[in-house]
Amino acid sequence: MLTSEASADENVEQPVLDWLRDTGHDVVSVAELLAAATDEEVLGLADGERRILLTNDKDFGALAYRQGRAAAGVILLRFRTQDGREKALHLARCMPRLAARVDGHFAAVNENRLRLRPLRR
Repeated sequence: MLTSEASADENVEQPVLDWLRDTGHDVVSVAELLAAATDEEVLGLADGERRILLTNDKDFGALAYRQGRAAAGVILLRFRTQDGREKALHLARCMPRLAARVDGHFAAVNENRLRLRPLRR
């Protein structure tokens, strides 16, 4: 379980959202709340509610990590597949290692690796 709630960027596939919700995670979808929001607005919304941001968009690395924009945490999904069901399976496998450590970090996950970098606050 994520240590705090999560926000999912518009580009996160529905099967990933479904899996997270079905396994008890509190996830809101930016597409449902604030369609066509800018990356800055998405990050601000997530941070304002102290939610971890889940995304497929590398631009959030530049915003949260390099530019030091406020963020509760970011999970960047870097799986090779574009299939949402496969992404959900990969995320399920890495979630035990990821969940307890993502708060305050930028996490990049792929099929074989989890990288964590602390975010500046």
